[in-house]
Amino acid sequence: MTIMHDTSKQYDAVIAGCRELFINKMRDYGPSWRILRPRSVTDQLFIKAKRIRTLELNGESKVGEGIWPEFVGIVNYGVIGLIQLKLGYSDAVDITPDQALALYDELIAQTRNLMLAKNTDYGEAWRDMRVSSYTDLILTKIQRTKEIENHDGKTLVSEGIGANYQDMINYAVFALIKHSEQELA
Repeated sequence: MTIMHDTSKQYDAVIAGCRELFINKMRDYGPSWRILRPRSVTDQLFIKAKRIRTLELNGESKVGEGIWPEFVGIVNYGVIGLIQLKLGYSDAVDITPDQALALYDELIAQTRNLMLAKNTDYGEAWRDMRVSSYTDLILTKIQRTKEIENHDGKTLVSEGIGANYQDMINYAVFALIKHSEQELA
């Protein structure tokens, strides 16, 4: 149970950093992302995950940013995707930054609860995985999401788009937890 407690604290610490960036971006831009259709959010997630994979394979960045900010981006765009699924997209900014942040907190809490449930069932298997596997799993979830979107959101037996966004968020958080552990070591 101690490990679960540590995971919970580590998850909260990672999310606090992601949330802070979300707040600061809204100070700069407001919730301008409200105009993004869910497919565009999925493509934005793809761009971030593809860049992580490219950096993992090539080992260098031409623009000076490493993979860790991209994992933060996956967390935040995953939440944006969940918000867009909940509210539908808009042709104009139709919520305040405070409303957006309340939705962020609500949907992250649900995603965190899902992680805790799965983490119990899987015995924290994520701790023994490589960060590159999280990248591959996120890319797989993106591909699945695109397929579901191509079928107008309908599935026969699979989880929907929201569940895939939640899994992407959680894999990105796991990567960020591992990164923070490496920095402390």
